[in-house]
Amino acid sequence: MNKAHPSRLTATVRHQSLGLGLLALLLFIAGNWHQAIIGFDSRFVVFAQEMLRHGPSFFPTTYGQPYADYLATSTLLTWLFSLPLGQVTSFTAWLPTAIASALIVVLVYRLTAPYSPRWGLLSVAMLLLSSTFISETRAVSLDQMLAAVALTVFYLGYAHDHFGAGKRLHWLFLLLIVGFAIRGPIGLVIPTGVLCSYYLINRQWRQLFSFGLLALALLAACVGLLLLLAKMSGGEDFMRDVIRMQFLGRMDGTEGSSGVLYYFTSSIGNYALAYPVALLVLLAVAASGRRAPDPALQLVLYCAAAGLLVMLGLSVPQAKKARYILPMLPMAAIIAAYPFQVTQGRLFAGLRNLMLGIWTLLPALLAIGLLVARRRYAEQLGSLTPILAVLGVLQVLALLALFKARLRPAGPALAAVLAIWATYIVVVEPLERSLYDTRTFSLAVKAQINSQPAPVVLHALGKDAKAIKLMVNLDCDRVPLFTQLPAELAPVQGPAWLVMSQEDYEELQDPRFRSITPTLTGEFDKNPYVLLHLAKTTPP
Repeated sequence: MNKAHPSRLTATVRHQSLGLGLLALLLFIAGNWHQAIIGFDSRFVVFAQEMLRHGPSFFPTTYGQPYADYLATSTLLTWLFSLPLGQVTSFTAWLPTAIASALIVVLVYRLTAPYSPRWGLLSVAMLLLSSTFISETRAVSLDQMLAAVALTVFYLGYAHDHFGAGKRLHWLFLLLIVGFAIRGPIGLVIPTGVLCSYYLINRQWRQLFSFGLLALALLAACVGLLLLLAKMSGGEDFMRDVIRMQFLGRMDGTEGSSGVLYYFTSSIGNYALAYPVALLVLLAVAASGRRAPDPALQLVLYCAAAGLLVMLGLSVPQAKKARYILPMLPMAAIIAAYPFQVTQGRLFAGLRNLMLGIWTLLPALLAIGLLVARRRYAEQLGSLTPILAVLGVLQVLALLALFKARLRPAGPALAAVLAIWATYIVVVEPLERSLYDTRTFSLAVKAQINSQPAPVVLHALGKDAKAIKLMVNLDCDRVPLFTQLPAELAPVQGPAWLVMSQEDYEELQDPRFRSITPTLTGEFDKNPYVLLHLAKTTPP
């Protein structure tokens, strides 16, 4: 069907979408309780640990000092979830992102199900099968939260025109403020651009200019408030740090730079399956010559415009990372599932067959991939029998569903979703935490320091890099001394504990340190590290 009657479908779609959102949330938090914190998450968990010890603040803190790159919004959410437990765990850290991801599932379904429940389900499936969505959902991801805000803004604008919903301008501007609070200026600009692209394609000029101008005024007010809060939190120097890290650093490439086409090319892998399939669908739409007034096709074009704007807009700053364009992904998922909404056209039939083939064979492909990976990571992976059995069952179910018309295409798609999430949760996550483990060495360091309290020196760890990965496991207010060059270790007097890589230890020339046998040696973030104890020196 094309456009269903909103008054007849609203309650049904709402209930179905909420049910899907709840099921998705359960999937997103499965197996997540007290996992080891690794990688980029370490920074945000340290933020929450310090907030749990000292109380809320406008900016998160590390080593007791405000951190300029973010407002404390996401940290406040983790803090609230952690309060009942009295500690920050992977569950409380990831829960805000999981809720945002579940909201995205709800809204993707609500956008498409009024035209066809099958389109809605398969759009959600394409979303859940996309690699960056999976990895970011089970992490602390401000960009995933921003994607939820941007999609909500788009949904409110679209639902007003097509589903008879209220205009809700107050919600739109509140969401823009929430986006800014989560992600800074980009958190307001991206949702504004997404809705403005809809108004532009729809030729709603009055709404385009009025909303755009009001959003610009709101951006100026939010930036002013941000700088005021920065000055109150850390003075003029900290305010300059905020300007550098949240504005200038992202634009001028000091945080790293990539080519102009980075998002358009790298997303073929980073956002597979949704992004590459969406490109093929848009080519099929262009080749078929299909045009409005088909409302389902209109939604595809609106999504294409919104996704393109996100990718173009974020291509302007020099600093580029795959996760930054997560607000594009729901749009790509909706477009990728469109061939199952349209009934005519050989190109669309070919794309349907392609996706059905991928979904049906995905459990077997994952099983083959695991067998290949076991050759390299045999020690870390251990027994793969349970997950291979699960994939085998899902493969059989996918094949059975393929040959039953009433279960096709939803059956193979569901089997593919369960296969890839089971593989990620049961195999990929534990493997990553084994390869990049920091907790084992850090807890051993903590035990030694607690047994003989003394100042801690972190040599060449990087205050905002390796050091954070150590401090997240120490979970205390201890502020270490940071040194970078060997010469900076000369003034250090015992007693003291020193943490450094084994490579840096072997390169030391100072006989005071070369004569020390490491108290501990262990793997830390995929590299060998040592703990040295410098005894108290007695003056001659």
